[in-house]
Amino acid sequence: MKFWTLPNGLTVFRIVLIPMFVLNFYLHYHHSEWVTAGIFLVAALTDWLDGFLARYLKETSAFGAFLDPVADKLMVAVALVLLVSEYPSPWMAIPGLVIVSREILISALREWMAELGRRATVKVSSIGKIKTVAQMTALVILFSQTPGDSMLIKIGFVMMYIAVILTIWSMLIYLHAAWVNLRDIPLD
Repeated sequence: MKFWTLPNGLTVFRIVLIPMFVLNFYLHYHHSEWVTAGIFLVAALTDWLDGFLARYLKETSAFGAFLDPVADKLMVAVALVLLVSEYPSPWMAIPGLVIVSREILISALREWMAELGRRATVKVSSIGKIKTVAQMTALVILFSQTPGDSMLIKIGFVMMYIAVILTIWSMLIYLHAAWVNLRDIPLD
């Protein structure tokens, strides 16, 4: 299997977009919020596209399986930190805390399950995919707006809380799946 594939290239491109996205976020020029949202949207779309191409082209790799979730978590964590600074209130901090905490917990759970040879037990669920769509939609909407009292910002916050509910739901699904497999394993 080749190391450098189109799907892996898209994943690396997504990581390269992160500093561009952050830099643009802080460059306050006319319509900079739309450019920031656009960069984030391109990165979010490459998340879907690299997975699709890896399966379609049969170019899945261990490197891609490692790097893709890292790129996703970096992108989302950075976006949430920026939004908490842009909307400094518990209404934004709480979703950021829940989403980042869940990502760390599930990443650790997947690593632990992999060590036990049971990684498939905590593979991505359909709820996790729906959560990602809601989360990315909320982030794009919130980045496209200047803080204020617009209807789009309200929609962005509603989508963010839908993403939080799905985040908790998917986390519980993963924990339940792992618990069924782990409760009888003795710790040495």
